[in-house]
Amino acid sequence: MATESSSHAMSGTGPDPRRWGILGVVIVAQLMIVLDASIVTIALPSAQHSLHISTANRQWVITAYTLAFGGLLLLGGRIADFSGRKRMFVVGLLGFAGASALGGLAVDQSMLFAARALQGAFAALMAPAALSILTITFQHDAKERAQAFGAYGAVSGAGGAIGVLLGGVLTGYASWRWCLLVNVPIAILASIGAVVVVHESRTGGSTRYDVPGAVLSTLGLVSLVYGFTKADSDGWGATVTVVLLVVAAVLLAGFVFLETRTSHPLLPLRVVRDRNRGGAFLASLLTGAGLFAMFVFLSYYLQSVLHYSPLKAGLAFLPFAFGIILAAGASTGLVPRIGPRIPMTVGLLVAAGGLAWLTQIGVHSDFWVHVAPQEILMSMGLGLAFPAFSSTALIRISDRDAGVASALVNTTQQIGGSLGTALLNTLAATATASYLLSRGVAATQAGVVHGFAVAFAVGAGLLALGAVVSAVLISAGPSEVSTGENAAVAAVA
Repeated sequence: MATESSSHAMSGTGPDPRRWGILGVVIVAQLMIVLDASIVTIALPSAQHSLHISTANRQWVITAYTLAFGGLLLLGGRIADFSGRKRMFVVGLLGFAGASALGGLAVDQSMLFAARALQGAFAALMAPAALSILTITFQHDAKERAQAFGAYGAVSGAGGAIGVLLGGVLTGYASWRWCLLVNVPIAILASIGAVVVVHESRTGGSTRYDVPGAVLSTLGLVSLVYGFTKADSDGWGATVTVVLLVVAAVLLAGFVFLETRTSHPLLPLRVVRDRNRGGAFLASLLTGAGLFAMFVFLSYYLQSVLHYSPLKAGLAFLPFAFGIILAAGASTGLVPRIGPRIPMTVGLLVAAGGLAWLTQIGVHSDFWVHVAPQEILMSMGLGLAFPAFSSTALIRISDRDAGVASALVNTTQQIGGSLGTALLNTLAATATASYLLSRGVAATQAGVVHGFAVAFAVGAGLLALGAVVSAVLISAGPSEVSTGENAAVAAVA
């Protein structure tokens, strides 16, 4: 049986006098993790031009980070629990700073891709450690715990929007490289703060790690993404594409088989076998797949087609940010009253409608007519659905699995985003090439917009499929959601 030890817990039973300082350090780290998935979105056209990155490979700037982060998140959580949360938090911060510096100084695309993957790996170590530190620190007062997690959730929700805005400012007034270099001083200061104010804590018991599971799942996902990328340059029927996709299928099947045999699985399959939880994870995966690429393509559309500056393009995402914050706030109070099925299903349908509406963009479209209303519709739908994902993931979950179930929502969205970005980038490039083949190079801008529209249409289909999954598989009522939330509190308190 695992036991919990903490230097502060040994010294007293009252609230930690340093708790608000600890909250500040954790929030800075979480903001850095969340915004780094989006900060390079606005900078991507400039980075692509500077490092001569091909259209097929540009998605690796996004997917290298999200793949490493999502693929290693569960393993990172276990390492932090057993090796010391403060220690791994500081290691994650310093490693993140080093990887950011490497990316900011990249001389070619390979160096940038490797740096982004390293950022994701260290984020996978830092993020679960930060959440565990926050949970242990605010375990005495329910009101203070709610305030702390409210601040943490607000930063997590707004981080993506802050990222695209900050990316626009840094790219417009400095260089795309500062979208990565800005992390270095922030991470170093946060690590110093962590050394000063955070107490060490760890979980006792067996320290066996499912490293083979992490290797199989991560390599399988990388092979799948690389297969999607090669489909753009070599074709879906090319030998290299088929081999990569087959290897991905074998590795991922091997991961599932291994998880049924190992005594310390990275992903206990009992967590996903429940109908409600499995439905929430699948819908979350489809949402990430349909949503993440939208930011990339819309950024290119605003800068390359409408000729927005990086700063103006960053500001253009503000309607999305405001919409998701407002809708998520409303949904948080709605789910405990009516259950997760309706908010999740309706929310994803509304988001799918907004993304489908975005296919009407053209070479000379007006932002306030053809982009802003669609952003607002998408964000309202997603804001409605997101709290339901988290609540449903914890329904009927045991205390020992609550941490894994909570992390899986983030993991599935990151992995879905990786796969979706790679697949939709390939589909967009293929659609553009076909359009130019039939219309000629004189229609280059129209061909590029056509490729974006195809990607938006497929993304809308993925969100709609997520809505169908929610409608069919989610059946939990309000009382079960409350039970799930109580399980989460019991597991981390």
